Amino acid sequence: MNIKEAKEQVKYSVISYLSRDEFGDYRIPIERQRPLFLMGPPGIGKTDIMSQIANEMDIALVSYSMTHHTRQSALGLPFIANKDYDGKEYRTTEYTMSEIIASVYDVMEETGKKEGILFLDEINCISETLAPSMLQFLQFKTFGRHSVPDGWIVVTAGNPPEYNNSVRDFDLATLDRLKRMDIEPDFQAWRGYAENEGVHMAVLTYLEIKKDDFYSVQTTVDGKTFVTARGWVDLSDMMKLYEQNRLPISIDLIRQYIHDERIARDFSAYYDLFYRFREEYYIEDLLEGQIREGVIERAKDSPFDERLTVLRLITDSLNGEFREVYEAGRTIRTLLEIIKKNRDALAGATVEEATGLIAGVREGYREELRKGRRSKSMSKEDARLAMAADHALSELDLWLRQGSGDPSWTSEGAIRAFLAERNAERRTKAERAGARLANAFAFLEQAYTEEREILIFVTTLTENRYSVDFISNYGSEAYYRHNKGLLLYEREQDLAKELAELEE
Repeated sequence: MNIKEAKEQVKYSVISYLSRDEFGDYRIPIERQRPLFLMGPPGIGKTDIMSQIANEMDIALVSYSMTHHTRQSALGLPFIANKDYDGKEYRTTEYTMSEIIASVYDVMEETGKKEGILFLDEINCISETLAPSMLQFLQFKTFGRHSVPDGWIVVTAGNPPEYNNSVRDFDLATLDRLKRMDIEPDFQAWRGYAENEGVHMAVLTYLEIKKDDFYSVQTTVDGKTFVTARGWVDLSDMMKLYEQNRLPISIDLIRQYIHDERIARDFSAYYDLFYRFREEYYIEDLLEGQIREGVIERAKDSPFDERLTVLRLITDSLNGEFREVYEAGRTIRTLLEIIKKNRDALAGATVEEATGLIAGVREGYREELRKGRRSKSMSKEDARLAMAADHALSELDLWLRQGSGDPSWTSEGAIRAFLAERNAERRTKAERAGARLANAFAFLEQAYTEEREILIFVTTLTENRYSVDFISNYGSEAYYRHNKGLLLYEREQDLAKELAELEE
């Protein structure tokens, strides 16, 4: 299965394990809840999907890489305890609580979340001294004398032996107590995640053109060469920071993440081409409706790889604006919810009372943000939106204070004026984004007489959460028109496939 399918299976298992009967007991008893075991090559996103599931289910997540643990840190340290047996005192050896189990209790205490996922990575690469304890843990969910708390689902992961020399096999008795899922690299499954996580468009477009370069592990005379999904994501993050700080992105940077000389050189050359096309096609002018002379003719005569790059450059610019509109809308809705919830307290409130209430709400937001980050159950997007709401509340606080000298000032009127201004800003952003989207379609309809490129563009818009939210809220006549063509094309492909299967 691919990583998207694995995420679904893990989520379904967690939902099932946490299901309770009418008496509050787990429908599958704790002792029969098999730990999940994800087996797959390194860097394909096994850890990332745990965070996504925790966020979607609003449960906690504790992660550990078992290669860093010794028997003592996993099991606990021994100490001497006095015991009384049949009236006679004995000195016995006990163990302190395992660092791993203690971390689960710490997260429960700090966040208030009583259910979660305990994710143990690289469990088949543990040290020889830890192996017996790990086998006991997988079978009984205990380290030493301490058990994983009820409501915590154990998910583990490991690498196949061809990727790691330290791998050790589990015996049949252990495997029979695990729920195993074998995962393979799959670019198409990863692309949907990468699109919504904002992976650099140059990376996405390059891999669209050269899908075989998405994941590669080879043994050569010079040693192992490897490229992983994790490497592409980390390179993407660094490239964005380099561009933001106007630093040159060289082959030396790319080699630090892409450990295959041929792929690193090919991507370096493509990156230069990616930004050359941005200049040569005047993408920003194009989106403003000002198509430079010769651009249409060049687009018509260009090879498919160049066309795909131009489509991605257009999409990249639009998605940034769609995201701004989305975040502005979410922030306004959050402010409205806060104001509705505190309407009675704000009615007739003085400056000090209104700003004091806002300060209390901000503190609550910060606490939720801290808990979400500590439990690893908050996505980057949710954290960003929480910080945006906190920033907006800070601006509202200043807005309220500025009118305190006006005798006609009221907290209700000031808040209403603040929201009106923020909403006007959102509307202006949405109108600009809508106009640029229309200009993009106008260019594509002139440049590419075949429907293929426009269908790719429509598909890309359909797969991105920010463009979908924008179009559903503000509409796009051209999108709806071409989306019908996309649906028809997909139906024709399905029918062709079904006919081919019947003929076999």
